[in-house]
Amino acid sequence: MADSTEDDTDVQYLGLLALALIALIAGLVIHSFIIGVNVTDWWKGRSVTPVDHIVTSLGISRICAQCVVTLYIFMYAFHLKSLNSLIPLLVIAFVNIFFSYTNFWLTSLLSVVYCLKISNLHTRLFLYLKGMIGHRTVYFIGAIVLLSTFICLMSFTIAITNVMKGVSYNTTIHNLSMSCSYKNYVYSFTIGAFFPLLFYCISSVLLFTSLYHHTTKMKMSSNLSINLETYYSLMKLLSFSFIYNSLYILAGFAWVLYYYFYCVLLPWLRIVLDFLPVLHSSYLIYRTPKLRSQMSKGLQNVIDFLFQREDTETRENIEIVAL
Repeated sequence: MADSTEDDTDVQYLGLLALALIALIAGLVIHSFIIGVNVTDWWKGRSVTPVDHIVTSLGISRICAQCVVTLYIFMYAFHLKSLNSLIPLLVIAFVNIFFSYTNFWLTSLLSVVYCLKISNLHTRLFLYLKGMIGHRTVYFIGAIVLLSTFICLMSFTIAITNVMKGVSYNTTIHNLSMSCSYKNYVYSFTIGAFFPLLFYCISSVLLFTSLYHHTTKMKMSSNLSINLETYYSLMKLLSFSFIYNSLYILAGFAWVLYYYFYCVLLPWLRIVLDFLPVLHSSYLIYRTPKLRSQMSKGLQNVIDFLFQREDTETRENIEIVAL
């Protein structure tokens, strides 16, 4: 009976690993495409906007996060759950947390830059932020990395200190609980996720409101040649991004709270959290003209190559039959 239960558990772990690998492959393709397009533009001396900087950094962060989670699931599936030292487990856990924080902040920064770039507000504070953030995006990305590192290091240092003091720990990944009374992790996650969500909500609401009022005025004008499709497209992107970011952070909170109360990590929920950024990046490609154009060209080249190869093979077969 115990062997049957263990076999079922092994099958579940292998299923989780298969899903994690699917998410990883999809993420590598989508995120690498975004990174490749923007890096190629930069390499060729073309104009690279602050949005390009943020989206590229976001793609790198998401790829790294998916690689860490896949490693975590791999350790589940191949029975690497019992280790002599907790240090490797803690490192994996906090590297994952670091990239999650970075993802939160970069998504929030992207929303703020969109708001400053497109919104038609004219207050002093708005104009000051528009000039400051618009020309210093790279520095803000660096500050996000440092802030995420600082928050993670605080929790990591406390965890390492508790280990050195001989606090009782469960040495399996499945119940990696950090003594099941470790509240600092929940607090650090709240700091790392709540404030980005707050800034994201404020900037998104301001931008959406501004676009709504602007499109309403344009509808009421007598100029029938005005094309509102661009504004509607941006509003759809904002709505989709808002839903994605809310679900991503709320699911992250659910993952942390379940761990906090039951001392159990949920790998399937982490895989769901990996699929969400892939969907968001795919939608960014669809709604960004430059990325959509490059994707169309790439797909067209692949189709042409496949059909050309098929035509070549057909021609060779005909020649063989003729001989």
